[in-house]
Amino acid sequence: MRRRENYLLLLVVVLLALALCIVLPVNSGILGNKKFQEGIDIKGGTYLLYQADLSQKPTTETDAQAMAAVQSKIERRVNSAGTTEPIVQLQGADRILVQLPGITDSSQAIAAIGAVGLLEFKVEQLDSSGNVVNDSSGNPTWIPATAAGSDGTQKQLTGTYLLPNSYVETDSLGKPEVAFEFNTEGAKLMGEITTVLYNNGVNSRPLGIFLDSQYVSSPMVDAVITSKGVINNIDLASARLMVNDLNSGSLDVPLTVIQQTDVNATLGADSLHKSLLAGLIGIACVAFFMIAYYRLPGLVATVALGIYAAIILAIFKLFNITLTLPGIAGFVISTGMAVDANVLIFERMKEEMRRGLTLKMAVGEGFHRAWPSIWMSNVSTMITCVILYWFGNTFGAFMVKGFAITLFLGVVISLFSSVTITRTFLTQLVNNGVMKGITLYGGKND
Repeated sequence: MRRRENYLLLLVVVLLALALCIVLPVNSGILGNKKFQEGIDIKGGTYLLYQADLSQKPTTETDAQAMAAVQSKIERRVNSAGTTEPIVQLQGADRILVQLPGITDSSQAIAAIGAVGLLEFKVEQLDSSGNVVNDSSGNPTWIPATAAGSDGTQKQLTGTYLLPNSYVETDSLGKPEVAFEFNTEGAKLMGEITTVLYNNGVNSRPLGIFLDSQYVSSPMVDAVITSKGVINNIDLASARLMVNDLNSGSLDVPLTVIQQTDVNATLGADSLHKSLLAGLIGIACVAFFMIAYYRLPGLVATVALGIYAAIILAIFKLFNITLTLPGIAGFVISTGMAVDANVLIFERMKEEMRRGLTLKMAVGEGFHRAWPSIWMSNVSTMITCVILYWFGNTFGAFMVKGFAITLFLGVVISLFSSVTITRTFLTQLVNNGVMKGITLYGGKND
């Protein structure tokens, strides 16, 4: 039995050493320059919740496939935009959560992320006499540009045939333009369409370029184009956004912003400071009460609480768990759960000592008899966390979700802290005869 307790003590010491190596210093550790991942309510940034119109998805795809494709393309868009630690998650059946830490211009983020990104090529509509048909404003009426594909069927030329290698360049006058390249099928369609429009240089006609049904430009076709081409008459900022959209691929379904939250970094830092201060004051008060009321066991519980904090913070850092203000609240509450378990254990120990058991037997019986109550109370909390996580994940409530995750992890680790760590330390003290006075354990001498 004593050998088992020695092994447990060694395990606790090793876990503490590893946890401290990961957590300290805060912005590095044994895994290199690894920092705590902060949520936008701490770091500042933009929170966007999109709803997809699945009624417009391709008929060949299921809802799940369409949403997975949209998520993948949004991830490519935000990553190519240089966003630091973006979070893109599916929420329920038709919603997507996007968190962009450090992004303050939410309107630009919405434009870059939510655009469908469908590039279309169109030609002017002609009447029976070959004249251009104009709309009520006197502008040309555009119709989809189509040609025979490799299978002989008529196909519309769109950005779906583009290779993901578009880039911004400048023309001979130094003006920006977007260079693009088609795959084999797209090159065939473009070749046939521009052959008709060029007409050997006789009465050449323009090729209209539209992005998300919005007119971009209509350059005159002055040669037959196949695999490569450029889009001009566009400013630099728009050119960069277009390249991002074209290379990430067009979204399979339209997206609508249903929730938008902007958090100032200064506000987030102030809230974090106040939350941490409140948490430290609360933990200090709890530690003072435990030591004053339970004496040596209270001191042991406080040390175990410190080890618990180091382990849980190491898990947050090691697995890139995003820390939000509600998540920090969940962490602080879980420390209270650990102390609550110790209170149950220590009260049972005092009862056993009143019954006349020896100190060693009272320690063992205290943990044994308090375990059912500790287990059931923590399980009920974990079930509540699962329900909260489902609610947050389904309805896009990321704050509820962050609270549920940290509280769940905290409760699991607190079980280990309040039972294994505290019991190991107390058992070692009793077995080694370091502290023998019953009064040091909260009991009273007869």
